[in-house]
Amino acid sequence: MTDDIEDQPQPLLAHLMELRNRLMWAIGAFFIAFLICFAFAKPLFNFLVEPFSWAVEWAGLDSRKVELIYTAPQEFFFTQIKIGMFGGLVLAFPMIAAQLYKFVAPGLYKNERSAFLPFLVASPVLFLLGAALVYFFFTPMVMWFFLSMEQTGGDGEASIMLLPKVSEYLGLIMTLIFAFGLVFQLPVVTTLLARAGLATSEGLASKRKYAIVAAFVAAAVLTPPDPVSQIGLALPTIILYEIAIYCARLVERQRAAAKAEAESDDPASEPASGSEEDH
Repeated sequence: MTDDIEDQPQPLLAHLMELRNRLMWAIGAFFIAFLICFAFAKPLFNFLVEPFSWAVEWAGLDSRKVELIYTAPQEFFFTQIKIGMFGGLVLAFPMIAAQLYKFVAPGLYKNERSAFLPFLVASPVLFLLGAALVYFFFTPMVMWFFLSMEQTGGDGEASIMLLPKVSEYLGLIMTLIFAFGLVFQLPVVTTLLARAGLATSEGLASKRKYAIVAAFVAAAVLTPPDPVSQIGLALPTIILYEIAIYCARLVERQRAAAKAEAESDDPASEPASGSEEDH
């Protein structure tokens, strides 16, 4: 059969050795990517600060105001380490995903491998779309919201200026990127669950109102306590939930079409040639 698992059953020790090799390749790729990103940590941080400069322009403030501070001697060093780890994980993800696929592929049927590969490609693409949405739109909007609270001072008012710490700014933008990146995985996860028979489009649609509440609760937990970022995460989540329902329907239609084709090609499913009529 063409759909059979090609590899022969292996003992547990062989699987553990295979897992060790795959982990070594994945960790090695991450370590190399981490060193590269750490070497360019300052340019990468300046790249991440660009949305802050856009927010300053939107707020009509002097461009020289784009400045961040660190209050502990080691703070910016550890911030650069975080940048290296974050960038290293992004750069090494194709290798990590490839090693994961190579480990599980021998245990899959051919049709399962062909179905798994598109999701392996779609997952990082959707994550990058979520990260781009954060970088080009939501981070500037959030920073503009915070900048709007400043006071210029004078006439009995204190001068209140926003001077973010480098670690806190990096934590903010990384939190937003991870939150949006994970939310954008919703269609992929739902489609996989639908293929496995663990979720249906009807069941997802019936839980729509609970999903809307959960979207706002998750946005309140994952984002800073401001309405811009919370609404900004909740609305895409609800839209992606509707897309997930549509993807589940497509899977169900494909399954029904494949079942109908299989029944039409199966001679056993055809009625008898009329043996009862002969009696």
